[in-house]
Amino acid sequence: MAVGDYSTDFHIVPGVRLGGVPCGIKGIDQLDLVLFEFVSGSVTAGIFTQSHFAAAPVLVGREHLDQRDSRYFLINSGNANAATGEEGKSDAVTCCKALSQRTGVRPNEVIPFSTGVIGEKLQVANITDALPELIPTLDDRNWLLAAQGIMTTDTRPKIATRLLEIEGKAVTITGIAKGSGMIQPNMATMLTYIATDATVSKPVLQELLKTGADQSFNRITVDSDTSTNDSCMLTATGVSGVDCDTGAARASFQEALFSVMQELAHGIIRDGEGATKFVTVHVSGGMTRQDCLSIAYAIANSPLMKTALFASDANWGRIVMAIGKADATVDHSKIDIYLGDVCLMKSGGKDKNYREEMGAEVMGHAEITIRVELNIGNETETVWTSDLSHEYVTINAEYRT
Repeated sequence: MAVGDYSTDFHIVPGVRLGGVPCGIKGIDQLDLVLFEFVSGSVTAGIFTQSHFAAAPVLVGREHLDQRDSRYFLINSGNANAATGEEGKSDAVTCCKALSQRTGVRPNEVIPFSTGVIGEKLQVANITDALPELIPTLDDRNWLLAAQGIMTTDTRPKIATRLLEIEGKAVTITGIAKGSGMIQPNMATMLTYIATDATVSKPVLQELLKTGADQSFNRITVDSDTSTNDSCMLTATGVSGVDCDTGAARASFQEALFSVMQELAHGIIRDGEGATKFVTVHVSGGMTRQDCLSIAYAIANSPLMKTALFASDANWGRIVMAIGKADATVDHSKIDIYLGDVCLMKSGGKDKNYREEMGAEVMGHAEITIRVELNIGNETETVWTSDLSHEYVTINAEYRT
């Protein structure tokens, strides 16, 4: 179950090859091991989960990224290698060393990633034994294969791509993501890998990634839960020779990059576990952006609001409840609330022209916008979320059975 159409089209990124094979972690003949290879000289930026229980591959990945730029990403799905202690960290390093021995790079030029069940020992032998089969699959056309290989409870792959012209030359940006549940990232996302053939310095690349994430991956929520394994990576191979560090080139590149990131983030919500609705929560007129964000998340994460969305029930009192519990400065006598273009509340009270059937009509749509106008300041924020369905409960009740 997912909301809206999706595309698996992509543009090849010069300097990037991808591969994937089954290695037996998710089950027989299920694609669960993916490899990215980047041309020498590539630059990588990354942001990772803020969870206090950051998984072993996250800990190793942070260290490796601080030490050297990456030549390979090694990703397994089906096992998170999280809450596994020092043994888990050692297992992640062992996988990096095994790949480095077969490719001739240093172990810290490999970043490991894992996603799946928390608290189980990583099947290291499955990964290392599959490397001789995995490496020959590397090909610059394997973006869809890689997107499929990192999926867990996802129902469809997530790919976004842009081909633009900067200074008379073609520049490509392509990214993939996975994520369906345990979604409210904090300084990262579930697993996201974006690559470009532009030339971008590491400080600028890191700045762009952080800023872009704050407008996309850090503004989505399915269930308010932050994963132990969230990672978002951005690699620039420089093969195009187009310098995008400054000026008009940077502006054009940034616009395209942020659109890719937002498309991937929206794709995660559209494929949220059990999702039947794609919901935009827009809060404007706040004293601070944090006030607006607090209110938007209070609405987006409310189980009562999310179940009303699933039922197509225009119970706008639940929006009022969520605003009231948010840690934000408000003046209830000035608040206006809209469902789509329908005004529910005006200046703190029910709009005199509102009728229940008007709200019900909007709630019947698969894509819905909830708009809150605080009217006490100039700041705005937007969060994207999904509804809460019976299927979400079923998926998570049966996740390990």
